[in-house]
Amino acid sequence: MEETPQEQKKSDPVTPSVTFSIWPPSQRTRDAVVTRLIETLSTPSVLSKRYGTIPPHEAASNARLIEEEAFAAAGGTASADDDGFEILQIYSKEVSKRMLECVKSRSPSTAPSATRAESADLNQSSEVSNAATASEEAASTVGLEA
Repeated sequence: MEETPQEQKKSDPVTPSVTFSIWPPSQRTRDAVVTRLIETLSTPSVLSKRYGTIPPHEAASNARLIEEEAFAAAGGTASADDDGFEILQIYSKEVSKRMLECVKSRSPSTAPSATRAESADLNQSSEVSNAATASEEAASTVGLEA
């Protein structure tokens, strides 16, 4: 006995099409990046040991500028086929690069420049922090949609 087309449709499981993208980050994530930058620039950290701290009000304006520039730079590389991970990595690297440029530009010319290992350590630390923030945002978004 053969199934009718209607019976076949009923027995075929329906698989929903779910897409997941972490780019662009939500405003909440971007704000968290700015907050973290302010904290890193204005409080004792690996960075401040070498370059000194920046007053909080100045750190806040620098942090906003760093984040906006990094977002624009990374957004220019976005493609429709990408899930956002590569763009997020570019964003993170741009934030780190701009943060280092900011503190280096403020440091006295007599201060020794960061060694390649120190720069790599600072970049990795910042990337991990940025990626963790994005992952937390993605996880909360998925949890809300489920």
